[in-house]
Amino acid sequence: MEPKTRARFETRARIMKSLAHSTRLFLVDELSRGERCVCDLTDLVGADVSTVSKHLAVLRNAGIVEDEKRGAMVFYRLRVPCALGFLDCVESVLAETKDRAEAAR
Repeated sequence: MEPKTRARFETRARIMKSLAHSTRLFLVDELSRGERCVCDLTDLVGADVSTVSKHLAVLRNAGIVEDEKRGAMVFYRLRVPCALGFLDCVESVLAETKDRAEAAR
């Protein structure tokens, strides 16, 4: 594999790895409904601010979300709403897997 091609696929893998956690998937889903402050997301996740902030940092570093500090509060929003297309694809895989399992019975 050529170095440029390898680098492109490694970058893609890094982005996909950032989504490979149930809490981060939940955060992306919540942010698809609009901007949220960390305090709201912390309540929804049921974890402490530090834990939620770390998950958000992973998503931010991957380029999926962006943040904005307003006074003492930090707000997050999806930077690339197309990430929801990936989640739709995952749902399609789940539905197809379920259909095949039911057909095999």
